[in-house]
Amino acid sequence: MKAINPFTGKVCGIYPKHTEKEVIQIIDKVDLAFKSWKRVAFADRAKYMFRLGELLLEKKDWLSDLISTEMGKVKKEAGGEVEKCAWVCRYYAENAEAFLKNETIKTEASLSFVSFQPVGTILAIMPWNFPFWQVFRFLAPNLMAGNTGLLKHASNVPGCALAIEQLVGEAGFPEDVFRAVLISGSETKSVIENAKIKGVTLTGSTPAGKAVAAAAGAVLKKTVLELGGSDPYVILEDADIAEAAGLCASGRLLNAGQSCIGAKRFIVMDAVYDEFKAEFLKHMQAAVFGDPMDDKTTIGPMARTDLRDELHEQVTKSVEKGAAILCGGFVPQAEAAFYPATVLENVKPGMPAYHEELFGPVASLFRVYNLEEAVSIANDTVFGLGAAVFTRDHEKGLKLAETGVESGCVFINDFVKSDPRLPFGGVKESGYGRELSLLGIREFVNAKTVVLK
Repeated sequence: MKAINPFTGKVCGIYPKHTEKEVIQIIDKVDLAFKSWKRVAFADRAKYMFRLGELLLEKKDWLSDLISTEMGKVKKEAGGEVEKCAWVCRYYAENAEAFLKNETIKTEASLSFVSFQPVGTILAIMPWNFPFWQVFRFLAPNLMAGNTGLLKHASNVPGCALAIEQLVGEAGFPEDVFRAVLISGSETKSVIENAKIKGVTLTGSTPAGKAVAAAAGAVLKKTVLELGGSDPYVILEDADIAEAAGLCASGRLLNAGQSCIGAKRFIVMDAVYDEFKAEFLKHMQAAVFGDPMDDKTTIGPMARTDLRDELHEQVTKSVEKGAAILCGGFVPQAEAAFYPATVLENVKPGMPAYHEELFGPVASLFRVYNLEEAVSIANDTVFGLGAAVFTRDHEKGLKLAETGVESGCVFINDFVKSDPRLPFGGVKESGYGRELSLLGIREFVNAKTVVLK
């Protein structure tokens, strides 16, 4: 399995794949580890989890280099990703016991309560765009719940997968509580079907989610799916346009636009459309793409050239159908997988930019004339992961967020981001289930009813 640096185009690591026999042996070991790990007290689990968080910070520079090298993320952003992983470790170390405390329910019985018990080994199928954070938001709650974990990471970040396994070991967790397997996507189905795998969580594309859900459903295993998104940002007439434009650009350009919750569609009221467009373009055109290790770089390369080419094809087809390019929209003459910050307008139904997720630094602008039209366009998508509303009228913003926009989360006057304290997940073809917060740690436990007459 090769890791290719998307900035240089050169191989930066070669890792032997696990054979089918080795994968089965690893699953057996992780399952065996569960038998004892589930009996470890919360306080002892927390000691390991706190230490894991400390190790992440101690090794942040090395881990940031690894992330940037394997998938092209700007190093400053990679460092922030590692810090966030340390946060989620601390969060669940501090809160897991309270989240999973027995809940007494008053009935006619002498005693009745719900007990939250671990279920076994959970398979995590994770993507390359946040190669540490996506894993840790699964790892921290599930290990603290008493489950064990098996990681099937994206094929272009094998070094990240093995580094996470190494860190878990260095933190003192018992052997085989968390393991990584280096296999291709086509080999994942047999892992899902293994009787010792008790649940599956996936972050990735909608087609991948459907395939995993089908495979897991065939063997009656629960899944949590965090899939694609085409996040709408609604800018109302009373918004602080300068602030909104800056936040919208940041939300679109983070991680070179390769984020399921990245801002993608900007729905702007006619009265402020021209002002917003001018401010937004300033920020987008000021973006500097280059070496992700260079502090001056604000956009690194996309993770792979094939992904860049697919994005450019979506832009090209949208332009052929009538969309206009305001900036960007070309493939740079460089070996790296760069794509410039791009802004489209006149985006209409029937165009890829209207219906599909644009997984890269491409923004679509929509001019609307009333709130009903804005909500209609915001919800006219198969996705429903995140959204944002910009307005000075907090009451209007809260109402629109709560009952107007169809998505798993809505941020008011900020771009969408995940937070260990808040549930995270989508609706429609953006998936189901929740990660993070109390809801996340309860996804893969047995909510067991106990009644004493």
